[in-house]
Amino acid sequence: MRSPKWSPKWSSALTGAALLATALGATVSPAHAVESAGSGKYVSLGDSYAAGAGIPASSAGLCLRSDHNYGHLVATALASSSYVDTTCAGAKVGALTTPQKDVGIVVNGPQLDAVTPDTSLITLTIGGDNLGTSDIGFGDLAVVCSALSLTNPFGAPCRNHYGDTLSNRMDSATTELAAALQKVHAKAPKARVLILGYPSVLPEDPTKCFGKMPVTTGDLAFLHSVLGELNTKIAKTATAAGATYVDTLGPTKGHDSCSSDPWIEGLLPGSPTLPLHPNATGERVMSEAVLSALRH
Repeated sequence: MRSPKWSPKWSSALTGAALLATALGATVSPAHAVESAGSGKYVSLGDSYAAGAGIPASSAGLCLRSDHNYGHLVATALASSSYVDTTCAGAKVGALTTPQKDVGIVVNGPQLDAVTPDTSLITLTIGGDNLGTSDIGFGDLAVVCSALSLTNPFGAPCRNHYGDTLSNRMDSATTELAAALQKVHAKAPKARVLILGYPSVLPEDPTKCFGKMPVTTGDLAFLHSVLGELNTKIAKTATAAGATYVDTLGPTKGHDSCSSDPWIEGLLPGSPTLPLHPNATGERVMSEAVLSALRH
């Protein structure tokens, strides 16, 4: 996510992931399956949650790719023979197939250009930034909900403002994602493709955020439900594409941005990362979710 006040790249408040059909046989052991996935080329795709945006050290300009993002950690654990990171903060689903622009300037080429026939593993988190219409993606919601909280402090003005709009945007994003996954399978038919959902950004109990978020309690509950709906729709898209969805919300539960031990930081991060994004521990937990999925 990106906020004009906090960061040049406050992107992707929320987003996605899938495991397409693989050439491995049903008799292959879990350990062998992990080794096989890491024996070839590994490509990491996605938005700021995949990029580890804000976690040192970063590269690729405004894409803010961290050398401690979950892709790098997975590649190290698997001893991948080749690792290509095309993740970029602010990426919407369209960035998989077309150049990504920020204020009209190209900041990243089509991410799927990195996928080739010899690719054996692909990870992806994307979709959250499609909830917004500007370059700051999900940051749009943070700005709107914060502003509207002043108009009705004890209600849910943001929920009333958006109505079904965000659900409709999710549907459009997942339709686009399904088409992109078909292209992935065509480019690398033997690759294992894992689509990660978004972690626990907000707690189930919105009162735990009292005094920590400039959003009403009603709208915090609404935004939590938006994240849940997004993850559900991404998971269904992954399954329909013959893919596997990797849950990261469960493994990070209790370590949300309002917790006393956050793995997803709040609006004023206590560890290096962007607001409402995973810190280094959060990225490590996401990498562990990928490795666990590869074993099953």
